[in-house]
Amino acid sequence: MQFVPVAPEACPALVLNADFRPLSYYPLSLWSWQDTIKAVFLDRVNIVSEYDKVVRSPTFEFRLPSVVSLKTYVKPSRTPAFTRFNVFLRDRFTCQYCGEHDDLTFDHVIPRSKGGQTTWENVVAACSPCNLLKGGYLPQQINMYPAQKPVRPSVAQLHRNGRYFPPNYLHDSWQDYLYWDTELDP
Repeated sequence: MQFVPVAPEACPALVLNADFRPLSYYPLSLWSWQDTIKAVFLDRVNIVSEYDKVVRSPTFEFRLPSVVSLKTYVKPSRTPAFTRFNVFLRDRFTCQYCGEHDDLTFDHVIPRSKGGQTTWENVVAACSPCNLLKGGYLPQQINMYPAQKPVRPSVAQLHRNGRYFPPNYLHDSWQDYLYWDTELDP
């Protein structure tokens, strides 16, 4: 068996709130190994689980935490921020006009040139070809309607949608705290 060294950069820590739920699912709440060690030494977190990886200084040796929980509960936001990423997450990374998943942009259903606002209720995920095709037209002018009416999502809805898209890397020690349901219907 050959020993393959693991760089500390490959050892992020899953960050849980004081109630042992992840701070966020998508993007998954992860800290770098440096931020995690700093939080441990500032006594802001409890170490829940550790990697086999050890970092050393001339006088000190420390196993890298793989899961930490905050000592103080952070009340989750009740309203999600309006960001491009959150629009994509609300729309499940799917063009609302053709169903494509690649080359996503966001589209104003009522174009800005026609008085449309940049709000949850007027912006949808759209692939570049559909966005270019729709251009500055109203939906009824070009017969292009979003698959779902754009609405302001709740944080819970974004978390639920985020579970459809588990990250590429999940350490075994994280499994008890994450609930990725691969049987969900997209």
